[in-house]
Amino acid sequence: MKKKILVQDLRLGMYVSALDRHWRETPFLFQGFEIQSDKQIEEISRYCQHVFIDTEQGSNGPSKPRPVANMPPPASAPAKEQKRIVRLEKVLDRFTPGHRRPPRYQDVTTLEEEIGHAREIVTETRETVYDIMGDVRLGRSINTTAAKKVVADIVDSVIRNPDALMCLNQLKDKDEYTALHSLRVCVLALAFGRHLDLSDEELNLLGLGALLHDIGKMKVPNDIINKPGKLTDEEFALMKSHVPRGVEILEQTHGIPSAAIDVARYHHERFSGGGYASGFKGDEIGLFGSVGAIVDCYDAITSDRSYHAGLSAHDALNKMYSWRGRDFQPILVEQFIQCMGIYPIGSVVELSNGSIGVVVSINRARRLRPKVAMVLNPDKKPYTPSKVIDLMDPALEKGGAKLEIRKVLPPGDHGILPTKYIPLGA
Repeated sequence: MKKKILVQDLRLGMYVSALDRHWRETPFLFQGFEIQSDKQIEEISRYCQHVFIDTEQGSNGPSKPRPVANMPPPASAPAKEQKRIVRLEKVLDRFTPGHRRPPRYQDVTTLEEEIGHAREIVTETRETVYDIMGDVRLGRSINTTAAKKVVADIVDSVIRNPDALMCLNQLKDKDEYTALHSLRVCVLALAFGRHLDLSDEELNLLGLGALLHDIGKMKVPNDIINKPGKLTDEEFALMKSHVPRGVEILEQTHGIPSAAIDVARYHHERFSGGGYASGFKGDEIGLFGSVGAIVDCYDAITSDRSYHAGLSAHDALNKMYSWRGRDFQPILVEQFIQCMGIYPIGSVVELSNGSIGVVVSINRARRLRPKVAMVLNPDKKPYTPSKVIDLMDPALEKGGAKLEIRKVLPPGDHGILPTKYIPLGA
C-alpha cells in the first residue's frame, strides 16, 4: 500500500516509491528505492517536502540500521536500484533459440513525425555536452541534472522511433569529433539498448553512461587526441589514461550511478582481455561495458579522423562481426548488427532495377526492405526531385518482380553524399 509521508518522518527500511516532483529535477535516477542510510534521507530533504512509501516493499515505521558489514559500497544509486539493472547473462538468454519473446517496444511515430523532435534534441544535447566538457576542463562539477534531462529526451525519442536520431547521427564533423562522438555513442547505445529490450530505467542509466563515457579525454592534451600519426608509447599511455581519469571524475560527481559509470570504466576492454585499462575479459566486462565497447568502436571506425577515413556502416559491421569472440561478446555483436539492419541508415545501395539510393529508415520486421531515398535512376541520371520509397510497398512490384536491394556500394560511389538525402526536418 502506498502512503504519503513528510520527509522528516522517513526512517531506515522504508521503501520510497515516488517523490513529490519528477525524478529529472533531482539527483535520483529512479523513483523506487529502500532507505538504507541517514545520508539518503538528508539528500531527499534537499529536494522534497513529502514522498510516497510502499509499505508492502519496506517498513511502515522506524527500523534498526543494518550492520555496517552489510551496507553496500559507496555508490551514487541505492543498492536496490542497482539490483534492477538487467545482467548480461539475462540479456544473452533472451536471444538463445526458443527464448526469444515479442519485443518490448514498437514504433509509435514515423521517421517523418519524429525527425523534428530529434533535431531539437540533438541541438540541446550538443550544447549540454560542450558545457560539460568545458566544466571538466576547468575543474568544475558536471551538471548532472542537465545531462539526465537530455538523456531522458533521447530515450523518449528512441523509444518512439530510433530512426530519426540515427539519421541525424550521420552528420559528422571531424573537427568536433569528441563532443559529437559522445552524442552519437549515446544514441547508438540507446538504439541498441531498445533492441535488447532494456527497460526505460535501464535505458536512462545506459544513456547517461554513454554520454559521459569519454569525459576523461578532457584531461588529455588535444594534440595527442588529434595527432594524425601513430602515437608514441608515452603518448598512448596518456591516451589510455582517459579511462581511469574519466571514472574518477564520474565517481566524484554527485548523482552518477555506478552502473552508468561502467560504460566509461569498460568501453575499451575487450572480450579476450586485450583491451585497457584493466584487462578485464569475457563476462567480467558486463552488459553496459560490453554495449559501450561495441558502440564506441562502431562510431570510431565509421568516422573520418585526422589519421583515418571512416568506413561505410556495412563494412564496419562486417569487420566487427569478424572480431566477435576476440574483441566483443559474440551474441551481442550479432544483435548489434541486427539492430543496425542489414542495410544501415546512410548506406548507399544499388537496387535490382539499377537505380541508386540511400537507406533512410530500416524495417525492423523485414530488414531486407528499408525505406530508400532515390538518388539516381537506372540510367544513372538524378531524380529531380529526389523521392523516398518504401521497399515494402506492393505498388513497386512490376511484372511480378519486387524492387529490392542488389548490393551496398562503397562510400563516395557516384559522388553521393548520404547526408544530403536523409531527412533532417525543417
